Amino acid sequence: MILIGQYDSPFVRRVAVALQHHGLAYEHRPWSVWADAESIAQYNPLRRVPVLVMDDGEALVESAAILDALDGLVGPERALLPPSGEARRAGLRVCALATGFADKAVSLLYEHVLRAGDRRSPVWVDRCVTQISETLDLLERERAARGGDFWLGAFSHADIAVACALRFLGEAHPSLLDPARRPALAAHAARCEALPVFAAVVQPLHVAV
Repeated sequence: MILIGQYDSPFVRRVAVALQHHGLAYEHRPWSVWADAESIAQYNPLRRVPVLVMDDGEALVESAAILDALDGLVGPERALLPPSGEARRAGLRVCALATGFADKAVSLLYEHVLRAGDRRSPVWVDRCVTQISETLDLLERERAARGGDFWLGAFSHADIAVACALRFLGEAHPSLLDPARRPALAAHAARCEALPVFAAVVQPLHVAV
């Protein structure tokens, strides 16, 4: 398998953590969506990452779809979410919230990178900040209420998605991530980042357009 994309992307990284967790061998091509856009386009015309090229040449795109395929590959006993039921719904909900605020953090980053000074839209910036902050508040309440080492009781895609999104947010917009305000999320992120599967796939954020 070939994983395309840089580990500073929360979406690429969540796929890489799952691959590491399952012990699935893969080649990593750290292509940039800007500098290597045309190379990525050979596998995904949207020029987005992650892309996971399977051994048969099929190119899977979008992190949730890729992870669902990996769960199917390793089987229900090893999958990081069950194939059905309440736990799956709960996990998918947390993943959607985490990847949702990560997507808003990416949008906000590009707003700052691509638009200088008075060309930025204050309405768009305020909207992104509100969406991120209120989602973090919700996740903080829910994580504090659940307790334990992992979100659903056992290590899952929910843990990975939240931790990867929090790391990206902390590097892209540190003012939006206050550990003192959201201690449950801070503890969750620290616990995950200490795991070898996270430490193996880390890259400082770098944006070049």
